[in-house]
Amino acid sequence: MHPITRIADWLAPGAAGLYCVPGGFHIDPSRAVERAVITHGHSDHARPGHAHVLATRETLAVMRERYGANAGASQQALALGEWITINGVRLKLVPAGHVLGSAQVVLEWGGARAVISGDYKRAADPTCLPFEPVRCDLFVTEATFALPVFRHERAADEIARLLASLTTFPERSHLVGAYGLGKSQRLIRLLRDTGYDRTIWLHGALTGLCALYQEFGVDLGPLAPATGAPREQLRGAIIVAPPSAARDRWARRLADPVISFASGWMRVRGRVRQSGVELPLVVSDHADWDELTATIAETGAEDVWVTHGREDALVYWCGTRGIRARALALVGREDEDA
Repeated sequence: MHPITRIADWLAPGAAGLYCVPGGFHIDPSRAVERAVITHGHSDHARPGHAHVLATRETLAVMRERYGANAGASQQALALGEWITINGVRLKLVPAGHVLGSAQVVLEWGGARAVISGDYKRAADPTCLPFEPVRCDLFVTEATFALPVFRHERAADEIARLLASLTTFPERSHLVGAYGLGKSQRLIRLLRDTGYDRTIWLHGALTGLCALYQEFGVDLGPLAPATGAPREQLRGAIIVAPPSAARDRWARRLADPVISFASGWMRVRGRVRQSGVELPLVVSDHADWDELTATIAETGAEDVWVTHGREDALVYWCGTRGIRARALALVGREDEDA
């Protein structure tokens, strides 16, 4: 029997998401379950309320920061690259390059290997370990930016545009919308890598996760809470906040702010106009079209399951290369971290 036929028998999408039948656990379930293996801490993958959670120690720390006592009744940290066996299924975690602690789930059962990517990117990121490709029979890939139009800019070039705007408008605050886990910290670290050593001001919603990153050894430099800071002190400063903050009363006290947003969606002009962004920054924590297709080829997988995004285009591309592919259409996936 072909090994992928066996995989389809023991790894299958269900009401709560992808389920490993012999192992008795879900991967990134969409609701609370008995046993969950979590790829990373974004809320569309890491839900509260599981009875038992297995993840990297960084992801468990993120879940505790976000969910407190509801992060999982029992929590098991697994080091990257360490094999364990659960009811006969061999499992290890390898880096996904998405955010701090993010991991792919490698499963082996009955002589076949499946890799569940979670979310991933291939671009360099100073705040997390780089993606590690794994040869496999079945690759379960995300597809957030799985259209040929999505080819991300170099993050360093986008940061240079932000700094150029700061030079052009030194009297104006620069409010950069960035998702709380991963994007905010990456943006700050990229600024530091250019030599920018001034205080970066934070919306209160970001302080806890930034502190967590620093606890895990990611140096973000001088940070300070923007709430309560005098208006004049924020003139000519960079303020990082959740994307929604630009539309809140919170932002009205800033000094004639340049509204920016760091996201792969800033490639889409309609989204830029709709969000009222003056300075769009194409900085994504997901793989773009070229990276998705190159990664599939690199795994050598004969079968690909596609989820979380623009599934049809990637399924079609696989078919043109003789790779069997299907769209999982798992529910509960969002663009929290694009």
